[in-house]
Amino acid sequence: MGILQWAQVSSPWLLHFPSGGCNGCDIEIVAALMPSFDLERFGGVLKGSPRHADILVVTGPVTLQNEKRLKRIYEQMAEPKFVVAVGTCASSGAPFQGCYSVCGGVDHVIPVDAYVPGCPPKPEAIIDGVTKLLAKLKQGKQTHKNKEPETPPKIEE
Repeated sequence: MGILQWAQVSSPWLLHFPSGGCNGCDIEIVAALMPSFDLERFGGVLKGSPRHADILVVTGPVTLQNEKRLKRIYEQMAEPKFVVAVGTCASSGAPFQGCYSVCGGVDHVIPVDAYVPGCPPKPEAIIDGVTKLLAKLKQGKQTHKNKEPETPPKIEE
């Protein structure tokens, strides 16, 4: 394990991007960061800039309005970078799938490394998703590199 990989596994810096939805997952992420669940015990620290973050945590379905912003934030993150989709909306776009203003899940726009199911997922599930991603990184397993995001279906008028 190189020093960069060791640093990322030991102290992942997170960036939270709420892309839409009901904000139920956002509240659970805040709860996961609070002292009662304490995501920081794994070294995770919430950052405000994509340039400082290792892991992008996305909640909610990706709307047409946020699609370009999400891509831009992802591109601003330094390599290697990772994405965790939190909640059913971020994972698949449901129940907003098919709405005129929704692209779908996060994987329609950017590659995703870990999915946390639930509506909303409990803070324990969010912590479990992040730690599983860190365990995968610790083992040196390849994540989404060289994988293109899925192309969203065309909406016929």
